[in-house]
Amino acid sequence: MTQSDELGEELADFVRRVAELKAARSVPTGDLPTVLDAAIFELDHVADQLWPWYERLTTSGPAGGAPSTAREPQLLKAVFQSLPLPVLLVDRETAVRRLNQAATAFTGVRSGYATGRPLSGFLVHADRGAFRSQAAAVARGEGDRSLNVHLQQHPSLPVRATLTALRTGAEPRNTVLVTLQPAGHPMPAAEPLRPLPDLTETTRHAALMDLVDAMTTALLTAPAGRALDRAAHVLHGRFADWVVADTTAHGLTRTTVLAPSEGEAKLLAAQDPAACPLVVTAARSGAPALQIRPADPAAFGHDPSGAPVLVKANVTSLLTVPLTPPATPTAAVLTLFRTGPRPAFSLAEAKAMDTMSRHIALAMRSHT
Repeated sequence: MTQSDELGEELADFVRRVAELKAARSVPTGDLPTVLDAAIFELDHVADQLWPWYERLTTSGPAGGAPSTAREPQLLKAVFQSLPLPVLLVDRETAVRRLNQAATAFTGVRSGYATGRPLSGFLVHADRGAFRSQAAAVARGEGDRSLNVHLQQHPSLPVRATLTALRTGAEPRNTVLVTLQPAGHPMPAAEPLRPLPDLTETTRHAALMDLVDAMTTALLTAPAGRALDRAAHVLHGRFADWVVADTTAHGLTRTTVLAPSEGEAKLLAAQDPAACPLVVTAARSGAPALQIRPADPAAFGHDPSGAPVLVKANVTSLLTVPLTPPATPTAAVLTLFRTGPRPAFSLAEAKAMDTMSRHIALAMRSHT
């Protein structure tokens, strides 16, 4: 890889991290110092590293860089899984390369699911930009870093993340060794990972059947024109923290917003659904969408203050479900949010919601 290629990668990484820092402007006031420190750090990096690098290339021309052939210490592979501390290997984009058993238990995320996904995606939105910025600095060889972050599973408990550069195998770039520790508070034990169905799974299935039954009863007894509103109230609380309904009869129109508080509901009720990419896509395509730890903070638009809705509401998973009667265009779109430590929507729950969406669409058409 030539120095020109490396500089291009550095600049692309810088642009992505700045975009994340911009999205973090709506975080609570107490978290702003961390975001500000990360922004200042990125500016220092441009002034001290990228600009001199660019000047050297323009005066002397690009020079080829010889990749390192240093071997990864064999001892690392032998002891990695047995380390008592939660340890992960990530790349400069924080994508997980490997994590040990202690990290799996600590985060509650299975190894097979986490590998290849960005570790920053398992953090609350307010911490993602700062974590990615520090990880990129460590990967560049600018020294170890340590910062407090918050896992989405336990957003109220701070976790101390320590980042150290590590060169493995014949890779030309550093990877980042991340250790996680509770920052002054004991971390709740993760739910045991059971490969076989157990009582918990049976209970969840029964709860889903109860929800489907409640939905059917509500739709059968709903007055004319009230099927969508009745369905939203059945889903609110027991199935989702937020329920947003948008109809399409006269363009996208927001008709129902059920939120954890009336104040939050009023803010989102004033939002134009045409400015919500998820709603627009669902209305046009007629396809549902399930997102766990949404990567794009602007996917559901912004509130009147300009803050991304998904960040402001601390959304950890969402379902966007078009209501499409047979042989007709989409009549409405339901969007469901789960926030904070509540478990994410499962595939079984998404399937149940898909079934209920067809029932809701039929009830809406029969009442028109």
